[in-house]
Amino acid sequence: MTDQYLKKFYFVDEAGDLTLFNKRGKIIVGSQGVSKFFMLGVADIPNPRNVHYALNKLRAELLADPYFKDVPSMRPEASKTAISFHASKDPPEVRREVFKLLPKFSTKVQVIIRRKTELANTAKFTYQTFGMKPPANQIYDDLVKRLFRNLLHKANKNRIIVARRGKSARLKALYNAIDKAKANFEAKYSIRSDSTTIIQPAYPREFGGLQVIDYYLWALQCLYERGNDRYFNLLTSDFRLIMDIDDTRNKLYGEYYSDTNPLTAQKIKPAAG
Repeated sequence: MTDQYLKKFYFVDEAGDLTLFNKRGKIIVGSQGVSKFFMLGVADIPNPRNVHYALNKLRAELLADPYFKDVPSMRPEASKTAISFHASKDPPEVRREVFKLLPKFSTKVQVIIRRKTELANTAKFTYQTFGMKPPANQIYDDLVKRLFRNLLHKANKNRIIVARRGKSARLKALYNAIDKAKANFEAKYSIRSDSTTIIQPAYPREFGGLQVIDYYLWALQCLYERGNDRYFNLLTSDFRLIMDIDDTRNKLYGEYYSDTNPLTAQKIKPAAG
């Protein structure tokens, strides 16, 4: 930590879901409409206000373009592209314009990935052995803790904007996860972090940074779920760390991809399910 006062803005979102079983308790990971992976990502954005302005400006230009006049998602009543960018819902032509803009934001992205078949097998064993079902929120909070362990000491003040999950803000649980992340960092490196952290649940329309991390996660999800690296390759230099913690072929803690070990489609362990 330097003597200069530093402030970091982090934007957090997820890709995929934590659906593991159907109503009969059968594992449905990989079935039609059910993702094989769950990802949690964070975008470190130096100038979030400028990013928000740039995305709003682009959206206004696209909405004014007659080419999109009759596109359903571009209508305000649809509450989709007309309100905020969302990679899976935006038309391909809109998506292309957003991808052209993203590299200009100097974003640094870290993502942690869970393979849902592993989660399902663990959950099944836990239930059969102890009669307990690990809640989805517990999995999510564990990933928050792991994702932020090495990030919170980089500034005097951290502001974490988290995409809302359902109706509950779950602030207490999120602060607990962040406190554990800080404690784990201090225990491992014997360095005390005096930074303060503010967590704010929000909707993507409120912060352009949430729209940014959504796009990065969608690009990575396309690579993992479908083997399509077309979008990931447009943004690959901004992904600073990708933690595939259930790929234990070489290391017990998983496979980490970074500048020294770049992620490619060929390196990804095929998903079960």
